[in-house]
Amino acid sequence: MLRRVPLFSQIDPAKLKLLAFTSERMTFQAGQDLCKQGDSGDAAYVIINGDADVIVEQGGNEIVVARVSENAVIGEIAVLCEIPRTATVRAMTRLDALRIDKEHFLRLIREFPEMAVEVMRELADRLTKTTAELTQARNDLKELAG
Repeated sequence: MLRRVPLFSQIDPAKLKLLAFTSERMTFQAGQDLCKQGDSGDAAYVIINGDADVIVEQGGNEIVVARVSENAVIGEIAVLCEIPRTATVRAMTRLDALRIDKEHFLRLIREFPEMAVEVMRELADRLTKTTAELTQARNDLKELAG
């Protein structure tokens, strides 16, 4: 299962087995939070199956900024940057996930440069999408104001 996750595709099968045994498999019901914005980044999650919304709270309002599903890795930003969680992730369906604690996740990145490259690619892809969305929102506001 982990081999299908792009982040782990280049890791030796024996190491993936070790990762599977040292990680915790968790089940979330629809509406249940995997992690909450502002909490400490103590783990990353790999979604095994199900869907979840990535939600940012701003000014008392919840804004859904993305939907994630099978094979997505979430929570890695807080783990890598040692910052509080930047968003809440809420299960929209019954969801199974693998919880990888911070130390194991960081050890994998140190031991497997290919994994670090995949993390950078994923983060760059998210940044590109966010930049495009912000540009579109800015253009929409200009049209409304003009």
